[in-house]
Amino acid sequence: MPDLLLELRCEEIPARMQRKAAGDLKKLVTDGLVEAGLTYEAAREYWTPRRLALDVRGVTARSKDVREERKGPRTDAPEKAIEGFLRAAGLASVDEAETRTDPKKGAFYVAVIEKPGRAADEIVAELMPGLIRNFPWPKSMRWGAASARPGALRWVRPLQSILCTFGPETEEPVVVDFEVDGLHASNVTYGHRFHAPDPITVRRFDDYVAALEVARVVLDAERRKKIIEADAANLAFAAGLDIVADEGLLDEVSGLVEWPVVLMGAFEQDFLDIPPEIVRLTIRANQKCFVTRPQGEAENLSNRFVLVANIEARDGGAEIAHGNAKVVRARLSDAVHFWKTDQADLPDLAGLEASAQKFGLDLKKPLDQRMARLDRLGVTFHAKLGTQGQRVARVARLAEELAPAVGADAGLARRAAVLAKADLQTEVVGEFPELQGAMGCKYAEFQGEDPAVAAAIEAHYRPLGPSDVVPAEPVSIAVALADKLDMLTGFWAIDEKPTGSKDPYALRRAALGVIRIVVENGVRLSLLDAWHHNWLEHARQTFDASIHDLFDTVQRLRTTLRPANLAAVFEEVGESMDTDIHNRAPEIAETLSQRETDLLTFFHDRLKVYLRDQGARHDLIDAVITPETDDLFLIVRRVEALGALLDNEDGQNLLAGTRRAANILAAEEKKGTAVAGSVDAALFAESEERALFDAVAAAEAEAATALTDQDYQAAMRALAGLRGPVDAFFDKVLVNAEDEAVRANRLALLARIRAATGQVADFSRIAG
Repeated sequence: MPDLLLELRCEEIPARMQRKAAGDLKKLVTDGLVEAGLTYEAAREYWTPRRLALDVRGVTARSKDVREERKGPRTDAPEKAIEGFLRAAGLASVDEAETRTDPKKGAFYVAVIEKPGRAADEIVAELMPGLIRNFPWPKSMRWGAASARPGALRWVRPLQSILCTFGPETEEPVVVDFEVDGLHASNVTYGHRFHAPDPITVRRFDDYVAALEVARVVLDAERRKKIIEADAANLAFAAGLDIVADEGLLDEVSGLVEWPVVLMGAFEQDFLDIPPEIVRLTIRANQKCFVTRPQGEAENLSNRFVLVANIEARDGGAEIAHGNAKVVRARLSDAVHFWKTDQADLPDLAGLEASAQKFGLDLKKPLDQRMARLDRLGVTFHAKLGTQGQRVARVARLAEELAPAVGADAGLARRAAVLAKADLQTEVVGEFPELQGAMGCKYAEFQGEDPAVAAAIEAHYRPLGPSDVVPAEPVSIAVALADKLDMLTGFWAIDEKPTGSKDPYALRRAALGVIRIVVENGVRLSLLDAWHHNWLEHARQTFDASIHDLFDTVQRLRTTLRPANLAAVFEEVGESMDTDIHNRAPEIAETLSQRETDLLTFFHDRLKVYLRDQGARHDLIDAVITPETDDLFLIVRRVEALGALLDNEDGQNLLAGTRRAANILAAEEKKGTAVAGSVDAALFAESEERALFDAVAAAEAEAATALTDQDYQAAMRALAGLRGPVDAFFDKVLVNAEDEAVRANRLALLARIRAATGQVADFSRIAG
């Protein structure tokens, strides 16, 4: 079967766009082929800094003939209806339509549309011009004299050539004939712009790749990455060094070169006096180079770096390496200046006293000075949530409150939270925002902070994603939780929560971060208790000043608040205030209660996603989560215990028996059958009734004790003991006895089974 080869070659494609653009090209072409009635066996996309290429194998040579019958209106229908039918069917008059008769509907028109199959190369020639013109580049440009014409081609960079061939391996392929803005498709491409500028004629994909290789172009991006990785490692090893791995940079650099040539440069040893993170980011961001370290060392860097050129220079790359080293030295000189400036006193110390007193800062310390300046400048965090200084105050207070729950020292937690955002005012973070947190840790160490405080400053942003590590030290846990909970409660209080795929403030990531920190560290934490202070403080800012006294009073009583009685507390407090506040209190309380409930539901949804990713069954998660459950770690433990119960035969049989009991009970309740309020042992007629009654009583008591102790495995084991008595009951006892009192008593016994198992999970939600 024929193969299709397509190449679009232009001046330059930015590295960040290449992979997606190649994927878009593959999808657009293959979708277009399928829509036109063609099939294909396989397709693979390729990209370099100057070209997108597509190899489509096993394309059918011709689309199938199509015959379609389209039913129209009755022959006596209004003229406009008939005209609309003819237009839609592409017929010139009713003479081109067939007339058919139905016994019920009478005579009606039918359009018989026959479309003969078309050659695949014709379909491709028709498809490609529109595809190229409407290619979904995030940014595009016009160029040359033609750019002044309306409808001129727009492309990411000037499009220079189009290669498109089609044909089977056993025959000479044809050039697919089409043209875009004066640029005609051909079987000619060009290799490396310096090493091989002459035209190259190609036939199909295999000789295309081979010809490009000779012309100093490696088409496969993955192969370019492997070449760079291997050559860099070998060059470093020969110098007694190791490359500092950087997968992101490797991806980027492989998109900057068509013919990778790895070289080594050097800078002065004195630059290594600044932290390695600064050295690495300076060289990475400005020159796209890899840093190295002495073999066997985990932290220290060497003064050598590895760069990737796109040309084999006559001098072996010496001048290229020398030029890169000059730029690296200049950038490192800037970094040294930033580093030293950050450790010096600020020039406006006299104006920072008020902020220093507010946060208990020591203005003799550089990082404290930066925090004081952050507060004094009034840098906005969010228009409705106040300044960065106000946010730091909230996070510090919350971290101090959370500290006992996570085993942290409250004073250290507060100190770490106060300094956590200070590095936002440093020169280094201003130049390299990705170092926020890491530089705060470095500066904290330099000014003699407790190691736990320094570590928490860096760790409080984590986890940054599903694969990132979570904070594990108590002080770090407290600050990280406080930072994320303040974000979430704040945006929910002002009713700016994620909608659909939009999440501009990364609130889903923040919630998942809270979940991972709590679960992976085994933290027992009531979310509702943890966020009540911040919740009310945020909510207070969303109402006019006339109502603030109400919030201030409720805030003082917050230790008594739960969603169930939040409205009651607002109403009770409002009664002692003037009429306007009193009248508004119930509405305010209802609004806040709903938003707080929404936030807890949001956490439940994120927890379900997390647990499913960990392999937990979705039905078990639904069985243990209730709308009021706010201890995430206990939810996880319940899911684990329930899963362990259902993994054995006793658990499966108990599930079946419990479901049977619940179904019978539900059916009788729906019919209005009387169910006794309690079980009367005097009405037992069978020994199995007595045995089940005793077993349920024992299981209820044992499970209740285990739940009080939060020993969910023990609670599940207690329920598992019901398996035998339940099975025996249903084997020997007729629930719907003729005697109404006996029937009501037996239904009450089934209700006891449902209640006993309901202590640990809603068994009705479990599949199987």
